[in-house]
Amino acid sequence: MENTSMVEPLNGHSRPLDIVPSTEKMKDRGQWDNKVEFVLSVAGEIIGLGNVWRFPYLCYKNGGGAFFIPYLIFLFASGIPIFFLETALGQYTSEGGITCWKKICPLFEGLGYGTQVIAGFMIIYYIIVLAWAIFYLFNSFTWDLPWISCNNDWNTNSCTPLQTGNSSIGGHENATSPVTEFWENRVLRISSGIDHIGSVNWDLALCLFLAWVICYFCVWKGVKSTGKVVYFTATFPYVMLVVLLIRGVTLPGASTGIYFYLYPDIGRLSDPLVWMDAGTQIFFSYAICIGCLTALGSYNKFNNNCYKDSLCLCFLNSGTSFLAGFAIFSILGFMSYEQNMPISEVAESGPGLVFIAYPRAVAMMPFSPLWACSFFIMIIFLGLDSQFVCVESLVTAVVDMYPSTFRRKNRRELFILAVAVVSFLLGLIMVTEGGMYVFQLFDYYAASGMAILSMGLFQAVCIGWVYGTDRFYDNIEDMIGYRPGPVIKYCWLFFTPLTCLGTFIFSLVKYSPLTYNNEYVYPWWGDGIGWILALSSMLCVPLFVAVKLYRTPGTLKERLTILTTPSHDLLKLKKEQARLQAISAGDDNSLHQRAPSTQDGYFPVDEKESHC
Repeated sequence: MENTSMVEPLNGHSRPLDIVPSTEKMKDRGQWDNKVEFVLSVAGEIIGLGNVWRFPYLCYKNGGGAFFIPYLIFLFASGIPIFFLETALGQYTSEGGITCWKKICPLFEGLGYGTQVIAGFMIIYYIIVLAWAIFYLFNSFTWDLPWISCNNDWNTNSCTPLQTGNSSIGGHENATSPVTEFWENRVLRISSGIDHIGSVNWDLALCLFLAWVICYFCVWKGVKSTGKVVYFTATFPYVMLVVLLIRGVTLPGASTGIYFYLYPDIGRLSDPLVWMDAGTQIFFSYAICIGCLTALGSYNKFNNNCYKDSLCLCFLNSGTSFLAGFAIFSILGFMSYEQNMPISEVAESGPGLVFIAYPRAVAMMPFSPLWACSFFIMIIFLGLDSQFVCVESLVTAVVDMYPSTFRRKNRRELFILAVAVVSFLLGLIMVTEGGMYVFQLFDYYAASGMAILSMGLFQAVCIGWVYGTDRFYDNIEDMIGYRPGPVIKYCWLFFTPLTCLGTFIFSLVKYSPLTYNNEYVYPWWGDGIGWILALSSMLCVPLFVAVKLYRTPGTLKERLTILTTPSHDLLKLKKEQARLQAISAGDDNSLHQRAPSTQDGYFPVDEKESHC
């Protein structure tokens, strides 16, 4: 006969769990050992490559200091409200990115699947940047950096050596830089287009494999390993950033770069593209709408002050972006000075900044290999945190869906290994000769602003208009002991959905097909694949709504009532518990017939008592 055993609580709430038929006890879900682990894990996730390679360039491109006006508006209208919403939701439900929405409002379960589809795409393509950085790091352990000269096998006849000493680059009209040729001809070995994928670059494939090995061992034990790793991976990039900042501001020409970074051009605010850039940067850099914050928040203790944590982490993230701008543009100013070129010709964003502009700059410095190693180590750790926390988010979502399957001895570790192996194999196409074109498809469509903006819109509608802001504020009050100010509530109701919808519509109106280096135009089927990637996440919400309404019995009103009723095993509000205790005060046995109360004095909600 099969034995049954009561499973230990999933978390510190001491919630009663279902009895699972098994001879083997399920493992605890786990929690952070302390608040520092949670804060560092979130900081490591949200403070990544976008802070270094995207924000400073957007400031320079969109009016310098004037760009902070739309940036701060989007920060307070959308960034902080959604950041806090996801963190608080995870902490309240103690569930991953899918089951949290299923329990809070079954009608919007598709939100969880949509965010995890985006997270799945991200863990496949984001780690490619780490593989590139590892490749550059290995090539930096030499006195003569390989991207300085034109005497290598991969250089062409158009290659012109770097010139320093405040002199311009000489050579013929079609001259190319050795830094660019190292990037395109040696690292990428780039083909003529996406229709010529070519062979795998096995040196890059080995770097990708190494990146996945490191990532796996950062998360293989769940929060027990992640919480310890982040003590180093989340703090070390700050050390390197400060070192590079000090070095940058002491170089000649640094003040020119900083001037162009911050000089306010108020006239640029009349350009709608400036506002769209500000909105998409907030969503991109705050790691919202991909389920990571919900997963990390779900490992908090129930009474953790997630409101205070969210505010501090948001300001830390934006402050880091601002600081990184000084480090980057001081170096670009130096490069402009050395090459006697305008800052507009050396300022780049994305991979162009990390793998072309900055390597060119460090090549002009004394002890260039030292600064090259320092820079790429910082890039690796910035990206590593974001990568393994995203993996942890995806794994948490799946494990919470099937706890009786995965919370067994070694099963979670094997599942993470399977995720790593499959993602590595899928990522191999991005380290082929045509891999850069595939990488850009994922970056432009799969994890694009439109996909993330749609998730933000649906989240705000779900909490603001379906579940109810007052009810969610009651949940937050039960957790942290007080109600946050009304500003965030009104953001969830009005400002956040309006800004998400407005930016989403504007992104569609201003949509232009993807290009590479503003020269190569993708074929129609390439953009078609990109739109399939984008729609695979955006359509999850409406499709799940339609399917659930179709499968749920009853009239339309009855179906909506059922599908907007929170799960019966969510913790009841303290005010509701007090009401029930007053009603049942005369019957001493009535409470004993229910599930035992938790250590916080909560009772699981009965299905009959659950209502919207």
